[in-house]
Amino acid sequence: MAKDKGPRRPKAETPKGFRDYFGAEVTERKAMLDKIAAVYHRYGFDPLETSAVETVEALGKFLPDVDRPNEGVFAWQEDDSDWLALRYDLTAPLARVAAQYRNDLPTPYRRYAMGPVWRNEKPGPGRFRQFYQCDADTVGSGSVAADAEICAMLADALEEVGIPRGDYVVRVNNRKVLDGVLDFIGIADNQEMRAAVMRTVDKYDKVGEDGVMELLTTGRKDASGAYIDGVGLHIQSAQSIVQYLTQKSVVYDKGLNNGRLASMRQSVGDSKIGLEGVDELESISNLLKKQGYDEDRIVIDSSVVRGLGYYTGPVFEAELTFEILDEKGRPRQFGSVAGGGRYDDLVKRFTGQSVPATGVSIGVDRLLAALHAKGRMQTDTRGPVVVTVMDRDRMAEYQAMATELRQAGIRAEVYLGNPKNFGNQLKYADKRNSPAAIIQGTDEAQRCVVQVKDLFLGAKIAAEVSHEEWKNQPAQTEVPRDALVAEVRRILGSA
Repeated sequence: MAKDKGPRRPKAETPKGFRDYFGAEVTERKAMLDKIAAVYHRYGFDPLETSAVETVEALGKFLPDVDRPNEGVFAWQEDDSDWLALRYDLTAPLARVAAQYRNDLPTPYRRYAMGPVWRNEKPGPGRFRQFYQCDADTVGSGSVAADAEICAMLADALEEVGIPRGDYVVRVNNRKVLDGVLDFIGIADNQEMRAAVMRTVDKYDKVGEDGVMELLTTGRKDASGAYIDGVGLHIQSAQSIVQYLTQKSVVYDKGLNNGRLASMRQSVGDSKIGLEGVDELESISNLLKKQGYDEDRIVIDSSVVRGLGYYTGPVFEAELTFEILDEKGRPRQFGSVAGGGRYDDLVKRFTGQSVPATGVSIGVDRLLAALHAKGRMQTDTRGPVVVTVMDRDRMAEYQAMATELRQAGIRAEVYLGNPKNFGNQLKYADKRNSPAAIIQGTDEAQRCVVQVKDLFLGAKIAAEVSHEEWKNQPAQTEVPRDALVAEVRRILGSA
């Protein structure tokens, strides 16, 4: 008779496309988000937290024409009625909030939000199905001053977290201008082709000028060798679009932005929507310049398109311009860490009335990676001071030491594992990245003293000096019991 193997144990592994975040990573992310939130707060924006789950109907963007609407999102059906899904960004929930509470919220409504979002997409290197976003939006203002303010605030946020001027640029364009180009070449009324063109030109930074030309016309092979069908435009129409995209290299005597605006006017001809877009960009440029945001920080750039289909006007991206080394050791620019734009029709889906809105989303993980690449993360990742346990019967006294340290504002904990092996307690402290360990045995207790072991100094001495030098530079100090807090503060100050 076969032996019963018992219940099958689940695998202890994260699902594909997901990851876990541990102490230092969470601490660093929170510190960065706190700095960004402080900038948003200074600009008068209020925080908002929405549910991680929305109805698929409310999300709207990724509804496919299939029985189970889960393309692009993680979705399930609730009691044979509504389909629910994890939010794929923080903008769609904002549109729902703006419609649901429109009679209670101020107009305009200025909010910022930070949190995880989920996308049911194929994961890849550095591309996860769950990631953090950090958004700021103004709902209810059609003024281009709101778009200019978002760009200025984005620049301020980047500098606040440690990206100095010269290492970033906020690039601004207007979807209306590209609509004008499509109008000028005669395809503006073909919505299917227009959407295909928008998706294609958004790949300009990835595939370059030649790649976009191929994708707009007959198609091309990607890096894997797979063939991608082209949009099917006539080569002259494709050339007009590519010429528009590559205007970012044009510089006129009147200044970079003025030169590009002049080129844009030529590209849209007499298209009303196109000229309206150029006028809006000119207003944004003038507003920012008067506030001190010059072309070294915020610049007009015709190559910015943005992939999401709900943008209706100005669009912007924050690009980091410094170089890093890729996985093969080749230098390359870091690239985009934030993007956004105006979306005047998103709330209209709920109310039937046009509600102007504009906003930006920062890719939290990419920005953190950029700060690490430049060595600009200065978050204190030290663990707590560990109070070791030499005598189980004196646990209350050890707890009192930890309490005293905490009341002084110092992270501290009592070792709660098996205290029998003292070496294991110090190994635990090392694994916790603890700066110090507190030791008090029976002898020390009788003399009203404690031993304070500087773990960082001890590790440094062990690695750098000889045995004789070790004797002359002890990393463990005996101090009176009432001097415990002062000694730990001394160690923390020198760490």
